[in-house]
Formats: sequence, structure tokens, C-alpha cells
Amino acid sequence: MTGRNGLLLLTLTVMLTGAPVLAADEPAALDIDRLFESPDLSGPQPRGLKISPDSSRVTFLRGKEDDRLQMDLWEYHLGEGKIRLLVDSTDLVAGPENLSEEEQARRERLRIVDQRGIVSYQFSPDGGSLLFPLNGDLYLYTLATGEVRQLTATDAGEIDPKFSPEGSYVSFVRDQNLFVIDLATGKERALTEDGGGLIKNGMAEFIAQEEMARYTGYWWSPDESTIAFMQVDESPVKVVQRFEVYAEDFKVYDQRYPEAGTPNVSVRLGVVALEDASVRWLDTGDDPDVYLPRVGWFPDSRQLAVQRQSRDQQTLELLRIDTRTGDSKLLLTERSDTWIRLHNELVFLKATPRFIWASSRSGYKHLYLYDNDGTLIRPLSEGSWEVVHGSRRQNAVLHVNEQDGTVYVSGTFDSPLERHVYALSLEGSRPPQRLTELPGWHQATFADSGEFYIDTFHSVSTPPQVSVHRNDGSRLAFIEENVLDASHPYYPYLASRPETRFGTLKAADGQLLHYRLRTPADFDPAARHPVVVIVYGGPGGGIVRNAWSAGFAEVLTANGSVVFSLDNRGTGNRGVAFDAPIYRRLGHIEVADQITGVEYLKSLHFVDPERIGMFGWSYGGYLVLMTMMQEPDAFAAGVSGAPVTDWTLYDTHYTERYMGTPQNNAEGYEAASAFPYVEQLDRPLLVMHGMADDNVLFTNSTKLFKALQDSGKNFDVMAYPGSKHALLRVPSTGRHGYAKILRFFDTHLK
Repeated sequence: MTGRNGLLLLTLTVMLTGAPVLAADEPAALDIDRLFESPDLSGPQPRGLKISPDSSRVTFLRGKEDDRLQMDLWEYHLGEGKIRLLVDSTDLVAGPENLSEEEQARRERLRIVDQRGIVSYQFSPDGGSLLFPLNGDLYLYTLATGEVRQLTATDAGEIDPKFSPEGSYVSFVRDQNLFVIDLATGKERALTEDGGGLIKNGMAEFIAQEEMARYTGYWWSPDESTIAFMQVDESPVKVVQRFEVYAEDFKVYDQRYPEAGTPNVSVRLGVVALEDASVRWLDTGDDPDVYLPRVGWFPDSRQLAVQRQSRDQQTLELLRIDTRTGDSKLLLTERSDTWIRLHNELVFLKATPRFIWASSRSGYKHLYLYDNDGTLIRPLSEGSWEVVHGSRRQNAVLHVNEQDGTVYVSGTFDSPLERHVYALSLEGSRPPQRLTELPGWHQATFADSGEFYIDTFHSVSTPPQVSVHRNDGSRLAFIEENVLDASHPYYPYLASRPETRFGTLKAADGQLLHYRLRTPADFDPAARHPVVVIVYGGPGGGIVRNAWSAGFAEVLTANGSVVFSLDNRGTGNRGVAFDAPIYRRLGHIEVADQITGVEYLKSLHFVDPERIGMFGWSYGGYLVLMTMMQEPDAFAAGVSGAPVTDWTLYDTHYTERYMGTPQNNAEGYEAASAFPYVEQLDRPLLVMHGMADDNVLFTNSTKLFKALQDSGKNFDVMAYPGSKHALLRVPSTGRHGYAKILRFFDTHLK
């Protein structure tokens, strides 16, 4: 649907019409084991797609057919139209990988903890080589010869490798210090030497990774003469004793965890000269209690663009700092009565001294053109939609063609349930021109030339497809068509695939709430059915999308349940007014909106109002608790996974963004915790948590257990020794966890 308000006003029933509807010879019901088996249930899924600097090839990562989580490096040669394997990860490292704790933590933050082999890589500036980490060491692959060169061989583990901008060096972090390798000589040297213990050089600390979506702590100057880097001192941060309980052992970690209202790490921004490793520390302001969420270079290799965010996150400033003189200039300031959303949309133009910047000042996230002195020239987009990418780690500005004045972006102009590629004008003179044709979820990567892009597309009815398109949107070729034919891994389950309906409900303030309703394939509309509400509901965490799904929701429908999800206010990408109601009062507006969804479900003739369950993980786990305790008659049973139960136990940057501090919002923190409502719990509850969770600490659940026990409440617990926050992604614990949830709902909803 291409109309501006198509999905906003209409209930859309989506059948399997976007791909061939095929009847399997022997219809099968999807089960939990199949979710974790190989080949990948959704078919081949190229990941990490990149276009070479010379636009000759597209490279990507793909899991093995017999081991979907073991990633290898592949290419699609555009001239030849052929796909070939470049590097088989098991040829280089056979058997289990030995990763440092820092690398394991990075993968947890990046949500790739379940992947092995080559999980990231990058092109050299000339496009002739590929750099990738594997098993804690660094490797260089030469495209012309197919030769693999091992750059490091240490026990310490190297993280965050990068090519220098001209390709002369490879940089990385080891033992909390910044290193470079001269590729011509193979000589390695340290640029910092004072890292270790509580001091980290060139690294993104926990808060930066988990809450700011910044996974690096250093940045090369364009002329590769200098590296800007963060030095993090963790000594001010509160020490929390975290007990990692394993099957036959336990470990006690003194984790530096910045709980809400407590001190953060101390951060300094410096530049180190490649020539002699001399360091110059830069002045980022008089207030040390701020965040530096984004750092980058102006094209002149002399000035840094530094974003400075206030502790209360209501102010965001863009600074220009001269790295030679230390002079600093404030270019622009963003302010909010609630919070400022961080973004990645700072793009410097090459032909003119200007930059593109994103702001929600209009009530929606849009782009603005500035000159390099901070003078606003014009807005580039406007209206009740947002310029936003499908991933928080990527830039929604996909490419800028300065010659013809076109800016290519990702956004929600057609629907908040979809992502499309649009063309805007640098003159700000035309409405968005949509390039992606099919309704659904598009994530694009443009060639440096801007002449074509790679589109990863999927929808409710279509598993992920990867194709090459001209910059006018016309398709040139498929890299992976992923047709749902008889050879596809999902084919045996097509006959049992649920039907999906999208629709909207009205919140108490009149704003529209989008929902997704899935009914079993053999659905009898005359009967009454159990429902499982799958919820997240946290800020910026919308899950109602016109997107492919082949996971636990489909297992639930195959098991006879209706599955329902609703994006409550606060879930993001709908404008400031949609997010603002949750400010300083988490756990209330979300509950009210989820109850609106429940009331709608109970109005449906095919729903049994006495058999509605609720399942959520992380913030979703928190929302399960708050809903079941505040509205004890709404659900028959609930599963709360890895929940926050007391916001004073969660980290500063996330919690204070929405709640302020416990010192200035004590009443709000009390009302947002689960504990004032424990006495009202009246229905079966299962709490699940990893006992080594370093994100939502297991303490959240143990505190809840004690409160429930003191109140005489009966409840179920499933704790996972040695497991962290993403335990459902890991095959062993994922199989067990989902099976436990399924049995729990079978017991209480059937």
C-alpha cells in the first residue's frame, strides 16, 4: 500500500499473497526445535552487506547450510552475476572459539551473541582487501589472490579493528590500549600504554554500547595522521557484586555498574599523533557529568565534531573542536522538555562546507541543512513522519548526491509499520519520492557512487530477499531471491502459517495504537480460542511491523493460540507526542494501552476472554509484571523474562532519560517499580532470568522473588545458570526457555 495514510486508518488483512502460496504435500506444524536447527528456517539470509569502493562487488556474511550460526564471508560479483565463497571460517579456526570477555560483552551488546565465525568485516579504502576478526585475532583477505594473512596471534584478543582512511594501517584495541599495524612492514606498535585495570583507551564502555548504540571509542582523521579517542576511567562507578551461578560453580564479579542516580565513568577525549604517539587532551566543557555520545571528524582532518549531551538528556550540543589549538565552538543546541533522542544523522558534504543534521524539534525526526559554522540553511524534510533507519546502529541518510542535489533516506512516510527508501532534495523543495516498491521492511546500502543500492526486503508474506537496484528504484538483479518454493526450508510449514491482520485502536488521548493479530491456519472463527499477547512496549521498541517472522509466535499459532501484539505509546518512531506520555512515569501509560488491546481482544467473538496470556522479555518482562499486578483480572497467566523490577537497579543513561534520577523523582521511581503492586497479583506467573545477566542484573528477580514470597504469592521460576540477557538466542537455553513458556501456557490457557 503506497498511500500516505493507508495503514494508519485501515485494518489490513495480509494473506500469503506476496509470495507463492504453496500447499506442502504433508503439512507440518512448526515446533521449537526447528527454530534452532539448520538450515535457517527463513532461508538464506545474507548479512552485513557491503558494496566495494569500486562498486564491482557486494560482500556479505552467511551461515553454513548445516550450521546456520557459523558465519562465512561471501561475495556477489556484479559484473559476472555470480556468488562465491571468499573465506570459510572453519578453514582458519576449527572447533570452539576462544573469545575475550570484552569481545563476548560486545557481542551481547550487538545482539549477535549466538553467532560464530566471521561476524564482522570491512573493506580497505581501495577495495582490494577485507579485514575481519576471528577467534580473537585479526585477518586480512586479498581479493586479487584469495590469500589470507593473519595479522595478530595473541592470547589477549584484539577488538574493534579498522583500516586507516588511506589503507596504510590497521588499528585495534588490545588490553585496553590502542594499537596500529603498518601493513607495509607488518610492524605493530602501541599508541597508548596507560590502559589497564579501570582505565580503558579507545573503547566504548557499557553505557555507550548498550544505551547510546556507540560501539567504538576511537576515530581516524581523514588524512590518517591522527586518531581521536576516548579514555574511560571507571573508578567513579559503583561496584556491584554480580554472582554468576553456573551448573557446577559460581563466580563473583565486582562489576562497575552505574545504577540510576549514581556516578558515571569519567571520560576524556584526546587525539594521538600517529607519528610519535603524543597525546593532546581536548576541552569538552566545564561540566564533567555529561555524555559524549558521538564523535567524528570534519573533512579538514583538523576539527572534531563532538556531541555533548547533558546528564538529564534534555540538551544536546554539537561542538566543533580544533585539535591543534584546542579552540571550541558551539555550533548548535537541541533542547527538549522530555528527552533528546540520539541519532547517527550527521553527514558532512564534500563539495560545500555544509552538513546535514537530524532533529525532532518539529515534533518529528527530520533532516536539516547547516553550514559548517552552525547556521541553519533550511529543513530538508517535514511532516508527520520520521527519517529513521530500520536499525539503531545505522544512518538514516543513505547517500548524498551533491551533483544533482538528491538526498537518499530511510523513513516512515508511508507507514510507521514499514521502512522505505526515499529521495529528498538538498533544496528542500519537493516531497519524499519513494523508491522501494513492495510494501514491507526495506534496509538499503548505497554504493559510494550513488548509482545503485542493495535492498534487503521482507514482509509478512515474504522472507528476506536481497536485490540490486538503480538509484531510481528499478531492480537490476537478485543476490538472494529466497523464493518460497518446494526447496525452501519453510515450505513444509506453509500450510500452517498464520494469517495476519494489522489494525489500529485509540489510546485514551486519541492517538492511534497499531496492533498485529495472528490467527492459526486451521482457525475456526466460530470457536473460542486462547490468546498470547507478546509484548515489548519499551521506549523506541516497536514490534508491530509489516515484516517477516518465523519464530516463537508462529510456534504458538501452530499450537492453536491466537497471537496479538500492540505498540503502546512510548515505543518510538511516531513523533514526540507519541513518546512523551511515559516521561517520569514508566509502567502506567504502557499498561493502560495494553489493556486497551485486551479490551479489543475480548470484544472479538473468536477470543475466549478467560484464556488470555501475556509474554515479554526485558522491558516486555517488566511490562508483564506491571500489567498483571495493576490489572489482575486482565490476563489468565503471564511469563516475565529478565524483567527490571526496580529502576534504581538499572543503568543511568537509559533510566534517567525517561525517569530523571531517584533523587529528583523518588515518587515516580516508587510508582514505576513492581513492588507496590505485588499484593494484587492474582494469576499464575512464570519469571525467567539468566543468572549471569550483566544488563538487567539477576538481582531484579531475586528482589521480586522475596517480595512475592513475603506476600504469600505462588509463582513459578526458571533460572538459567551462566546465562546472560540474550539467553533465548542461544540454542541450548533458547530451546529450553521457549519449551518452558509453551508448557506454561498449555497448562494455564488450555
